[in-house]
Amino acid sequence: MMSTTEDRLATPGSGAAEAAHSEVAAVQPGAGVGASPPGRRPTEAGENAPIDREFTVEARSQRQQIISRFFHNKLAMTGLGTFLLLLAFGFVGPLVYKVNYIVLNSGAQSVSPGTNQGGRVYPLGSDAIGRDLLAGLMLGIQRSALVVIIAVVIALSLGLLVGALAGYFGNWIDNVLMRFVDLILTIPLLVVLLIVASNFENARTAFGVALILGVFGWLDLSRIVRSQFLSLKEREFIEAAHALGASNWRIITRHLIPNSLGTIIVWTTLAAAGAILAEATLTFLGFGVGPEDTSLGRLISDGVQAASTRPWLFYFPGLMFLLIVLAINLIGDGIRDAFDPSSKRVRA
Repeated sequence: MMSTTEDRLATPGSGAAEAAHSEVAAVQPGAGVGASPPGRRPTEAGENAPIDREFTVEARSQRQQIISRFFHNKLAMTGLGTFLLLLAFGFVGPLVYKVNYIVLNSGAQSVSPGTNQGGRVYPLGSDAIGRDLLAGLMLGIQRSALVVIIAVVIALSLGLLVGALAGYFGNWIDNVLMRFVDLILTIPLLVVLLIVASNFENARTAFGVALILGVFGWLDLSRIVRSQFLSLKEREFIEAAHALGASNWRIITRHLIPNSLGTIIVWTTLAAAGAILAEATLTFLGFGVGPEDTSLGRLISDGVQAASTRPWLFYFPGLMFLLIVLAINLIGDGIRDAFDPSSKRVRA
């Protein structure tokens, strides 16, 4: 959700098709050693000659290559596994640990981790008003996931729309839209978010924060999509689609967007991590999720104030936050590498 996202994207989708075509050409029958020259029978060309299959690679579709690269990336698999475990902790955990975080327990204030208080054990302790921190972490993951989903969906929709219009139609449409984007980008994003959050009455909820992040998080994606479309629309297959009478809508949705999908997916993972960071920043500065709601950012903000006397209130949410952001970034890097056309072959 930050402008530096552009620097990490390397247009992975634009050359993937060429890599797939070259892969197919490399394994075409009759293209290798032992193929029969014209006018000769196969027996004369040595049809029984031994074939070294150690590095023989079956021709794969582009999608199969991408999936294989991703699942052979150990760091990406580590990130994916960590991310799935954290999601299971947040969404499946409450089915096992049935404690309501909102309910206050005046007899269990500031309980340290593992303490049995009032006939119940607090695995990660409690805060100053008796709320169970373990239940709070589960609810915080749910709220942070809500922020990410809403913010990314809104930003993705707006960024695709503006970038597609600017890149495909060009001319005055491109000039107007991109000058508007450039104007907004001259103002630091954090300043814009703080101004809007301070004047938006619903900004103190997870939904309100997600809405703000989504509305102002599409700017860098629009520029990325525009640059992709400017490059792709000059390709032969787009000219052929025009010649066959395809409508602009069909060309954009059936040809340009699918061929930009790699870049868009990478941006989405980076934007998800950026949304979590932005929510935590706004909440820490007092403009995000309020005390009446919760999120990982809210838990960290509350924990900082008590870090010297009750460190568990800060370290557990901070560790959870760090793991989520790290896992999402590892997944994003793995997807980017999977779409990289320079890796043309995956060993079968």
